[in-house]
Amino acid sequence: MRILILLLLAALSARAAPVEVIDSELGPVEIRTIARGLNSPWALAFLPDGRFLITERGGTMHIIEPDGRIGAPLAGVPEVYANGQGGLLDVVLDPDFASNRTLYFSYAAPGAEGAHTAIASARLEPGTLANLRVLFRQQPGYDGGQHFGSRIVIGRDGFLYASVGERGDHRDRAQQLDKTYGKIIRIARDGTVPEDNPFVGRAGADPSVWSYGHRNPQGLTLHPITGELFEHEHGPRGGDEINLIRKGANYGWPVITNGREYYGPKIGEGTAKTGMEQPLHQWTPSIAPSGMAFLSTPAAGAWNGHLFVGALKFTLLARLELQHGKVVHEERLLAHRKDRIRDVRQGPDSALYLLTETQGLLLRLRPPPARGT
Repeated sequence: MRILILLLLAALSARAAPVEVIDSELGPVEIRTIARGLNSPWALAFLPDGRFLITERGGTMHIIEPDGRIGAPLAGVPEVYANGQGGLLDVVLDPDFASNRTLYFSYAAPGAEGAHTAIASARLEPGTLANLRVLFRQQPGYDGGQHFGSRIVIGRDGFLYASVGERGDHRDRAQQLDKTYGKIIRIARDGTVPEDNPFVGRAGADPSVWSYGHRNPQGLTLHPITGELFEHEHGPRGGDEINLIRKGANYGWPVITNGREYYGPKIGEGTAKTGMEQPLHQWTPSIAPSGMAFLSTPAAGAWNGHLFVGALKFTLLARLELQHGKVVHEERLLAHRKDRIRDVRQGPDSALYLLTETQGLLLRLRPPPARGT
């Protein structure tokens, strides 16, 4: 009996999540490793029963148990174009998921013309996705592996907002309203186009377009108080941006940018032009941002109300303080881990959850306590 108890304790100890505590400007941060061994994880969603739903860029979707055990790949995931930056990308749950089990996900879909950024819905059944339905496909397709985007947010209006990259070699299409390259699109959860989209009825414009002039947007989130849509996107050599997304607005790429060509020359006409939006914040040199979330409850302690952005190139988590619509302070965290941060989410427990690409980890960050507590 004693041997069995010791073996059980050893097994529980081995399964216990490793914890690291780091200093930050606002106090100690506890970092707990929930799961390891993921293969290029891209996105995270929280199931109502405490489990995690994870996408991996290569085309697999897993459920992770609260103790970190990774389930077998779910069946029913469509074929993906896993090339370059393409593959299985974002995932979000329907607001009524507890009753309808519906989720939405983005992926690079293969096609006769090449790959398309696509948005699909499905019902999560035990071990599989069912009732798969493609709601949106970027048009036209292109046989290249760059700049698919793609993040999905369900707005307070109940519609799906999704970011779509300009696919690299076709940057000028970001300014062309008849093509869904370099756009934020807005569709209903059944794939139809809302009648109040800004370009509905305009000749030569795709009605799904909500905003345009984007490069490679890999961050999308809602402001916790106003419900406004925040987006971030990769610049070229410099000029990574955070933008406040407005209906029908033009965000300038590739006409204006704070970045340059990778080989040195400037791009476009400068950094500003009448009729084109300016970024809320920009990074030069580029940090290669991916994933973005606000922490927005009192349980978030000293981090309540702050915006968090993951970084691939600089392997860091940026904590941003905003006042009156402007970024007034940035703190850089986790660079010592040298792990590319792909996704950033607020959990139902008000902690911050990260997916890391280099080491394939799911991490939970407990924020510092509020000052004076």
